[in-house]
Amino acid sequence: MCFAREKSVSWLETELREQPAALARLLDQQGARAAELAAVFRRDDVRYVLIASRGSSSNAARYAQYVLGRANRVPVMFATPSLYTIYEQPPRLDGAIVIGISQSGASPDVRAVLAEARRQGRPTIALTNDPSSPLASEAEYVLPLEAGEEKAVAATKTYLNSLGAIALMFAAISDDDVARAELERMPSLLEEQIELSFEPAAALASYMGVAGATVVARGVNYGTAFEIALKIRELSGLMVEAYSPADLMHGPIAAIRPGWPVVVVAPSGPAHESVAELVPALVARQARLLAVSDVPELLRQADTALPLVAGVPEWLSPLVAVVPGQVTAMRLARLRGLDVDNPAGLRKVTLTR
Repeated sequence: MCFAREKSVSWLETELREQPAALARLLDQQGARAAELAAVFRRDDVRYVLIASRGSSSNAARYAQYVLGRANRVPVMFATPSLYTIYEQPPRLDGAIVIGISQSGASPDVRAVLAEARRQGRPTIALTNDPSSPLASEAEYVLPLEAGEEKAVAATKTYLNSLGAIALMFAAISDDDVARAELERMPSLLEEQIELSFEPAAALASYMGVAGATVVARGVNYGTAFEIALKIRELSGLMVEAYSPADLMHGPIAAIRPGWPVVVVAPSGPAHESVAELVPALVARQARLLAVSDVPELLRQADTALPLVAGVPEWLSPLVAVVPGQVTAMRLARLRGLDVDNPAGLRKVTLTR
């Protein structure tokens, strides 16, 4: 596959297709660094993980809540940056290891959380694509994402490599050779997934006139639901929200009317059944079901099947499950005549305080 940008090929599609190579580069160049960081997580004074992030990085952080929580068997929670910036009343961070995730490394509020953590003597780690960024300079340890330059406003390969960096830390913290071997297979599986996800893209033309959509997932793919919703919303301007099945059933399902698209992210694994159980309620409401899955039964039930490659362990499924969402977001934006490289009103780096 040649990645030279032709006139008809967007930066977004080019970078989407670069994801396997970017992930392979991360695994090759940062494995030793992840092993060093594992020792920090094992410190006797580390009792929980605190993550500061924004945007797509927060969706990667949702993945970290599951895999890092499993690795260390400690709570993984999100920081509240406004306590550090607007209110200037940061909490005590005794027992914390603090991680800042920012693809650009330029977000002032994420940096503020790490600065306070260092002031309190806590270990800090930056996951960023720019090792010379302000966030990297603030952190005690840096794990570069190795995604390469990303020109499209919407994050693809930097998001994917954020997931990869978290998975790399999980394998190192767990000292799990099986997990590491599974992770090493992901670039080739991701390449297969990209080709597979472009195949049903033409079928998405029937969704050109929709006003919005709902995305549902649970477990390690909970963050995938939010990332897919974000990508569709920022590229096409459609109103798209993400829920777990339980949260959807606790009221928001009332807004799903006949013809409303619902993207169900349900790879095989422990979380599959609880997501698939939602399908009868969606069918009863005559929703249009788009299924992101490797389970044939669910794909047959869907109005639009967005299949996943087989053989991906559930803990790594977010690395492939996001791809059908990226392709869908790009396709819907193009159907609406929008510039997928420069969504209206958005910038590549958003500075929030």
